[in-house]
Amino acid sequence: MFENVRLAFQGVWSHKLRSMLTMLGIIIGIAAIITIVSTIKGTNEQIKENLIGAGNNVVAVQLNQSGYVYDLSWNEVPSAVRPISQETRQELEQIPGAQKVTLFYSRSNSENVYYQNYQYNGSIMGVDRNYFSAYGYQIRTGRGFVDSDYEDFRKVAIVDESTVSSLFAGKNPVGEAIEIQGDVFTVIGVVAMSQEFTPTINSMNDYWMYSGDSAGSVFIPDAVWPVVYRFDEPQNVAIKVENTDVMTTVGKAAADLLTQRQIVGDNTDFDYRSQDMLEQAQQLQKMSQATNTQLVWIASISLLVGGIGVMNIMLVSVTERTAEIGLKKAIGAKKRRILMQFLTEAAVLTSLGGVIGVATGIGMAELISRMMEIPVAISLPAIGISVAFSTLIGVVFGLLPATQAANLNPIQALRRD
Repeated sequence: MFENVRLAFQGVWSHKLRSMLTMLGIIIGIAAIITIVSTIKGTNEQIKENLIGAGNNVVAVQLNQSGYVYDLSWNEVPSAVRPISQETRQELEQIPGAQKVTLFYSRSNSENVYYQNYQYNGSIMGVDRNYFSAYGYQIRTGRGFVDSDYEDFRKVAIVDESTVSSLFAGKNPVGEAIEIQGDVFTVIGVVAMSQEFTPTINSMNDYWMYSGDSAGSVFIPDAVWPVVYRFDEPQNVAIKVENTDVMTTVGKAAADLLTQRQIVGDNTDFDYRSQDMLEQAQQLQKMSQATNTQLVWIASISLLVGGIGVMNIMLVSVTERTAEIGLKKAIGAKKRRILMQFLTEAAVLTSLGGVIGVATGIGMAELISRMMEIPVAISLPAIGISVAFSTLIGVVFGLLPATQAANLNPIQALRRD
């Protein structure tokens, strides 16, 4: 076997130009496929990152009415929905794939928050002890909430960096007082995401999807929330899961559990629903893959052309080496040995083309990424499959020439010279 490989490389090297032209179809096909697959994978990862948010693996479950999120910023507290109990929270924590559960209250576009007569238009969040760790926030300045803040109902607040810019004009807010619903809160810290996430905005839909996050958020302990808003109300739920692949199943299980446990009465139009961002990402990925799959098939045509070129050059090689084949058979070489020699030569020829094609494809993918600012991700399985497939092409298209060489009559082969 090793002798066949050595002879194959020797034959390729002795006819360098002819071998390169023969491999050209294989090189172009493999390079095109690697480039397309890398672009597809990079685009899919960008879609998932845009929708899910830099790998935080958090799925939110919110109260809905008739299919729409029930926002208490302008709606009354629903009498048909009970606040989430600790028993229900424990059941949520037992869902397979769930790592951490956080319960929180929220008001969007609040109009009753002031700092030195400046009105704040961001979000107000009443959060529990798990909220910041679940969503991946870190304290940048000051301190976070401690147990005594919850137990003593302290009126303290934490703000994010967007709020620092919009409400405090960029100065350090720690120690400053803000007014929420007429109650005075002291800012004790500033938080920021541990993994900075900047979504890619390519359309107006993208803009509206992410624009709501730009005003920032003010966080207060959830224990103080009923003091500020004067009543108990149902919470939202966020669950940090093991990985993005289980977000859909965990979110669906949590939504079903909350609807069963928290909704009072059978004739209500309230239910809990999860933000299935992973499903949205998969739908967008399928849309992009439908077109790109067609491009892969088109690129595969060049592999067929390359295979025909290999068959042609191997037939020429058999004709050129008729005397050599006849001599080998005359001194006892069996058909199988001749067959394996030419199959190995065809496989080595296409494998070299595959390797060069992979390198070219990676280079083209990186070049396209830099020139057009399109994300790419090199797929190792695609590289392995491409090289293996190019070798298979050599075996398939080299079979006819190899069989022809193995079946030559030694006497006629020697006379032909």
